[in-house]
Amino acid sequence: MRTLVTGAILLVVAGLMLSACSNDPSVRITSEKPAAPQVASRSEPIFYNGKTYKLDFSSKGSGLYDMSVSGMTSKQQKDAEAVATSSLGYFACPDGQKGKLQSKPAYKDAKWRMQARCG
Repeated sequence: MRTLVTGAILLVVAGLMLSACSNDPSVRITSEKPAAPQVASRSEPIFYNGKTYKLDFSSKGSGLYDMSVSGMTSKQQKDAEAVATSSLGYFACPDGQKGKLQSKPAYKDAKWRMQARCG
């Protein structure tokens, strides 16, 4: 008799706990990936290979970003690409995605300029 009463009590408690998990509209379960955050524009000092460079980037819409890296010479294209793509991944891409170049970098007015997107 005692186990029957204990079982009934446990059943009632379990039912109350489940009813507490009702359809709360503030909780949404989905398997969809979040959209990439849209960062309007940003300017950051980036420490790379022992030196500090300046990164500027702004959203062009559709996940495309105009980027520039200043403080490097015209012979540092690979470094500028590395700074831009890794920084875009850190500041704007969701779920650890990396930045990918969409245009070949061009050196003008002491800045490396390029376009990139998350991917």
